[in-house]
Amino acid sequence: MIRRLLLSASLLALGGCSALGHWSQAAGGHLGITRAAKPVDDWLADPATPADLAQRLRLSQQMRDFASSRLALPENNSYRRYADLGRPAAVWNVIAAPEFGMSLKTWCYPIMGCAGYQGWFDLKRAQAQADALKAEGWEAQVQAIPAYSTLGWSRLLGGDPLLNTFIRYAEGELAAMIFHELAHQRVYASDDTGFNEAYASAVELIGARQWLANKRDALAAFEAGRARRAAFLKLAREGRERLLAVYAGPPDARSAGKAAVLAELRERAPREAPGYDAWFQRANNANFAILAAYDELVPAFMRLFEREGRDWVRFHAAVERLAPLPREERRARLKGLE
Repeated sequence: MIRRLLLSASLLALGGCSALGHWSQAAGGHLGITRAAKPVDDWLADPATPADLAQRLRLSQQMRDFASSRLALPENNSYRRYADLGRPAAVWNVIAAPEFGMSLKTWCYPIMGCAGYQGWFDLKRAQAQADALKAEGWEAQVQAIPAYSTLGWSRLLGGDPLLNTFIRYAEGELAAMIFHELAHQRVYASDDTGFNEAYASAVELIGARQWLANKRDALAAFEAGRARRAAFLKLAREGRERLLAVYAGPPDARSAGKAAVLAELRERAPREAPGYDAWFQRANNANFAILAAYDELVPAFMRLFEREGRDWVRFHAAVERLAPLPREERRARLKGLE
C-alpha cells in the first residue's frame, strides 16, 4: 500500500507542483479520516457513546451485512468503523464547466482514473481552486460531499469508514449511501464518471427498496423523498436541455437566453421542486453537468437489472462486462436496452 501511494505521488510530481500539492492534501486528508476511525464495536462498548449514535451504528452494521449477503456487494472491512470528523462534509468537490457548455472539466489521477470533479479536504483550498478556475473563464462550484469511495484500495488502512456526515440520515437514505459507495468498489470504469455514478445510483435505489421492503413507514418516507427528488431532476433536466439549445444557437444571443432560462427555473422551483429551490438559485453549468452524470444513465441500469432477472450476481457481472469497453461502445450498449 505505501509503495503504491509513493508511486502515485511520483507520477503526479511529473505533472507539476499543482498536481503534487493536490495529491498531498488528498493523501493526508484521507489518512486523517482513517486515523480518526475506530471499530464500530469499540464505539458500542464505550458508555460515552450517545444512545442515538449507538442505535444508528447497530443499524449500519445490519445494512452492511445485507449489502454483501443480499446485494452481492464486496465483503471487506469498509463501513465496519466509524469516525466523527467534527465537520459537515467528508470532502469538498470542485466542479467546473464552460460558460456556454455542459462538458465537465476533467481531472485524472493514477489510482482512480479520470473524473469530472476534484476533491479537497479543506473548504478554503477548495474555494481557492474554484476561484482560480473562475478567473480562467470556467463556471465553477464547490460541493460539500458526505462520503466518497477509495474503490477498495484502502483496505489495509481499515477500509472506508462510516462518518458523522451521513450516519444520522433517514434509514432509507443511510442504506442508499452505504450501498452506493460499496457499488463503486464492485465496478468502476476509469474514464466515465457518468457510467460509474449511474450504476451506483441504480444500486442504491434498488438496494434501499429491498432493504425497506418490510418496513412500511420507512419505505413510505424513502419513496416520498425520492418522489421529491424526481420532481427536482425533471425540472433540472428540462433546464439543462433548454440551456444546451441556447448554447447551440446564435453566439450573440447566448448570454440573454441563458439568463432567461435560469430566471424562469428559479421562479418555478419553489412550486415544482419544493425543497430544491436553493439549488436552482446558485446553479450554473457545472451543477447541471454533474447532475446529468449521476442521473442520465440510471434508467438504463434499472432496465439491465430487470433484464438479468433481478439477480444481483448476474447484474453486477453484466456491468463488469461493460466497464472495460471503450466509453462510446459502453454507452451505446446501455442505451440499446431502451
